[in-house]
Amino acid sequence: MMRALWSAATGMTAQNTNVDVISNNLANANTAGFKRGRANFQDLMYQQVKSAGADASASGTQVPSGIQIGLGVQTAGVQRIFSEGSFQQTTNPLDLAIKGQGFFQLLLPDGSTAYTRSGSFAIDSTGQIVDPNGNPLQPAITIPSDALQINIGADGTVSVTQPGAQTTNVGQIQTVNFSNPGGLTLLGNSMFQESAASGAPVTGTPGSNGLGEIGQGMLEMSNVNMVEEMVNLIAGQRAYEMNSKSIQAADEMLKTAAQLRR
Repeated sequence: MMRALWSAATGMTAQNTNVDVISNNLANANTAGFKRGRANFQDLMYQQVKSAGADASASGTQVPSGIQIGLGVQTAGVQRIFSEGSFQQTTNPLDLAIKGQGFFQLLLPDGSTAYTRSGSFAIDSTGQIVDPNGNPLQPAITIPSDALQINIGADGTVSVTQPGAQTTNVGQIQTVNFSNPGGLTLLGNSMFQESAASGAPVTGTPGSNGLGEIGQGMLEMSNVNMVEEMVNLIAGQRAYEMNSKSIQAADEMLKTAAQLRR
């Protein structure tokens, strides 16, 4: 009965984490470039009460299945699901979406590089293309102050139309991919960072070597499915309640045992 108490407690802890992950998904249902998370669980070690195949009698018969009692559950990890979100058409020429695999590169204030699927860009006071937090897109691209129109091709080529109908190529957007995007470290602000689990970034031209093409004037929205998350939330809540019932049942059994008299 004591095992039941602790096993159920691990179940409640695991479902608490599950609800935390689901809540974060729902909170970011409208966040551009957000990738939903999924809590993965695994069972804990088992107590070996009787081994399968052990001798059951002197005549040589064996126990067919044995007795192994599990000690609960633990959170194995929170997996990031990098399925593509829906695309929203906008009128901003600096709203960009990657149609397929890949990440935009951003230069952080500390000199390190962050990666994002959110293509909501703008121009800062120096003409550089930056994200909403002012982090420059890498490789750096500067838009001339007299640019009348900005054109970004599917391959990331950035050109501007200047007075006199002159078209000038001002830069090339490069995207990166990872062997294991799920291993990237979350930084917040729709940004990720390389980790030992993600592998090194592989840089390339959009539309080549498995990298997705760039769509101008659109944003990739969150890949959160509201209906699916609500069903997962209900299931997690009910699992939490059932584990609490297991604790109550074990407690009542211990209470009954404690009240036994000769």
